[in-house]
Amino acid sequence: MARLTIVTIVVAIIAAALVVELLRGRRLRQKYAFLWMVVAGATVVISISPTLLQRASVVLGIAVPSNLLFLASLLILFGVSLQLSIEVGVLEEQARRLAEEVGALRLRLEDVEWRAETEPGVDVGSAHGSETDVNEPHTRLDGIRPL
Repeated sequence: MARLTIVTIVVAIIAAALVVELLRGRRLRQKYAFLWMVVAGATVVISISPTLLQRASVVLGIAVPSNLLFLASLLILFGVSLQLSIEVGVLEEQARRLAEEVGALRLRLEDVEWRAETEPGVDVGSAHGSETDVNEPHTRLDGIRPL
């Protein structure tokens, strides 16, 4: 075997071991682990049998087999980048919504605390309070009406 083939196989095996370790430590999700294991496996197969890459490039009409490898790498990285961008957008929306909910809950808590200080008959120890206590809007000391 050529030296480059051995180095490529060793790197692919190290990459696969890293993916398994990240998966075990719950730092990598399964859907990404599967993708990276397929990439590592394909790397091993191509390094053991480079004629597969040559045949595939001939079938696809690509003159240089390494160009097919670069194209495949580019498509894989584009797909991963697109998927991660979608997930970041979803997470940003969830963070925004949660921040709004926390803000609304803080306003409600301040209102309940203010009513407990100013109205001696309000029971702040109960989790739910009465319907009229919870739903009646009061103006806080700073002039802002709670939601």
